[in-house]
Order: sequence, then C-alpha cells, then structure tokens
Amino acid sequence: MKHTERELQELKEEVSEMWKLVIAQLEKAKHSFLNADVEIAREIASREKRVDAFELKIDSDSENYIALYAPVAVDLRLVLSLIKISITLERIGDFAEGVARHVIEEECNRLDPALIEELQIEKIFDTLISMLTDSYVALESESTRIAGRIMAKDDEIDNFYHQSIDILSNYMQQNPSQIRCGLKTFLVIRKLERIGDHCNNIVEEIVFYIDAKVLKHGGSKHQDKLLS
Repeated sequence: MKHTERELQELKEEVSEMWKLVIAQLEKAKHSFLNADVEIAREIASREKRVDAFELKIDSDSENYIALYAPVAVDLRLVLSLIKISITLERIGDFAEGVARHVIEEECNRLDPALIEELQIEKIFDTLISMLTDSYVALESESTRIAGRIMAKDDEIDNFYHQSIDILSNYMQQNPSQIRCGLKTFLVIRKLERIGDHCNNIVEEIVFYIDAKVLKHGGSKHQDKLLS
C-alpha cells in the first residue's frame, strides 16, 4: 500500500470510529429519554467532548492530506466527503447531548407513558439509529444501493414530527399544568427531526463520493431515482 493510500485509509478509519461513537450516543439518548435515566444522560454529556475532538482531528488531518498530496478525482471526493460527514456527525452528537440535557434537568423527564406511546418516540429513535447505522454500512461497503431506502426514512421522521404538533397541542389543551413540559418535549422531537435531516445529508455525501452525483438541493427527483 502506498503512503498516500495508507494515510487516506487512516483518515477513513478515524471517521468510522467517530461514527460508531455517535451511534452509541444516540442509542444511549434513546435509553436515557425513555427510562428517565439521568446517569446515562450524564455519560452522554461527558462523552460529547470526544465527539468534538474527533471532528477537530479529522478536519486537521484532512487539510494536511489535501495540502501534502493534492488529491484528485475519487480521492479528492472521498476527503471532501469525510470532512463534511465528520461535521455532520458532530452536529448529530450535539442533538443527542441536547436530549440528554433534557433528561438531566429532570423537570419533564417522566412523561405520561401513554403520551410517549402516542408520539411514537421509541420508533423515531429506532428509525434514526437505523439510518445512521445503514449509512455507515454504505460507506464501509462503498455501495449506494441502499441510499434511497435510507433517505426515504427521513420522510417517516418528518411525518412523526408533524403528527407530534397536533398530539402535543391536544395534550396541552387537556392538561394545562403540563404546557411547559409539553413544549419541552416538542423541542426534543424537533432535535430528533433535525438528526434525520443530518442523516440524509450524510447519505448525500456518500453518493457524491461513490457515484460522483450531487444530490444536495435536488429534491425528491434524485431520491426517486435512487429508489427506482
């Protein structure tokens, strides 16, 4: 293996390690939210610094690689994609920490189980974890075969988010004393919806690297092509 190939592989491995950490953060966020587990939430908050450190190192190593080797074609696309993916993973980590902070505050971390069920928050978490895990597999296997399926899941997340507005509005009307917690719960769901958007962005970067196609701002027509 040439020196440049080895350094590029090491860069890819750094992103993989960051990716696995962020998946773990999201899985812990699910557990802490559904079980009002403050200790797990504190663990998420403390590990967020590791996520940040990964992003800074990947950014620095990528800049050094570009400066030293002036990559072109597929190698350049890979480095650019890894930079953007690491930035996006860091943002997902931020949202996972935001969920953890909600639990740590304890003010509203023990919601009515029936409300949690109606909002389908567990399903939202599971769908997001699936999106993040499947996109990791797509990059590792260098295959965009499942890209369309991953992006379609973002539509599911959007639907859950829009349904939550009516569900929480009705809940707060019937339970005026819970308005504050209802609003804070909506903010958590909003964070989860944003994670879905970021997972979608990651898939776009993978398609850019592997297929040299730009999906950003392309709307549904690109997604339809991937699904077909």
